[in-house]
Amino acid sequence: MLEYKTALERILSTAKEMPAEKVDLQHALKRVLAEDVFHDMDMPPFNKSAMDGFACRRADLSNELEVVETLFAGKLPEKALLKNQCYKIMTGAVVPESADCVFKKEDAAWVSSGKVICKNQSTGNNICYRGEDIKKGEKVLAKSTLISPRHLPVLAGAGVARPLVFGRPDVAVFATGTELVEPDVKPRSFQIRNSNSSQLLAQLAEMKIQAGYGGIIQDDEPVLLEKISEALNNSRVVILTGGVSVGDFDLIPDVLTKQGFDILVTTTAIKPGKPMIFARKGDNYCFGLSGNPVSSFVQFELYVKPFLFALMGHRFQPEILTLPLGKEMNRKKSDRMDFVPVNIGAEMEIIPVEFHGSAHINALSGATHLLEVPKGVNAIKKGERVNVRSI
Repeated sequence: MLEYKTALERILSTAKEMPAEKVDLQHALKRVLAEDVFHDMDMPPFNKSAMDGFACRRADLSNELEVVETLFAGKLPEKALLKNQCYKIMTGAVVPESADCVFKKEDAAWVSSGKVICKNQSTGNNICYRGEDIKKGEKVLAKSTLISPRHLPVLAGAGVARPLVFGRPDVAVFATGTELVEPDVKPRSFQIRNSNSSQLLAQLAEMKIQAGYGGIIQDDEPVLLEKISEALNNSRVVILTGGVSVGDFDLIPDVLTKQGFDILVTTTAIKPGKPMIFARKGDNYCFGLSGNPVSSFVQFELYVKPFLFALMGHRFQPEILTLPLGKEMNRKKSDRMDFVPVNIGAEMEIIPVEFHGSAHINALSGATHLLEVPKGVNAIKKGERVNVRSI
């Protein structure tokens, strides 16, 4: 068995980045930048007023000031200030070079028609100066950034209407198992519904990867060979569930070998999710995940997701929280790293949910995080700090 991080690094080391392409900004969410982004102008692009008020020369601040013009955002000033003159100015408007101070509206008092005084002689300048946020030519986003909503206004502000991003891999998903039927079919006494595929397709959709679903493949070697061969013609990555253990009908390892794949991972030291295949053939990759739904969910989060992000040029790092355990935990075996479904309680403590093992998919529906229990740890006391990742 490969330790979790050893298996992950072996898988990631094979990832070959997808060719880059340009996309419209509105389609850039969850894409990965293929180049650094530099700003094409100063921000702000001019000295602008930080508030509604009056712009003047500080040297005239103690005098009565004649209002000579009203400035608002989007309007260029028409007049330059003379001694003891000011502009009425709105937030975001250009502050002309002839003014070096803005006092806010609340600090102004009208003394006659068209004349004001400043009641606060210690006012700040209240000007957002040109280039104080970003200088022209400054790098604002780095290559390999996974674009989130907070990055989109940065791209827009830099004038990048079509960012260069890494391509997304075409992915095909199959379930294997003669015992499986689709969710709309009432299972007979010897059958179960295929829950893995909808789960995996949803996990892929969260990454903005619209995968192709190839259906259920029975445990028949010629059929498996044919289906996988067809999928490889259109997909960079094939994800299979079931058939990866050591039973008589666990055919995936032999099928992949006959397809010319090099099998790089066969078992990993995690629970749930010990049996798992990862194989490579040139620029094609195949994951054979467990047929148990909780196992396949965990395997996707731990191995498949980071790998797909690596193909898209991004080094995925899950958010890990360290919080106290809400009640004592014990386990009989500690030969593998365990990932336990949990919630975060009202007091920010970790509460394990009822979990019966790798087939208990309903346990995940009531959980928000996975608790990492390191190999060799049999018990964790209440109050001890533990690591969890969101799911």
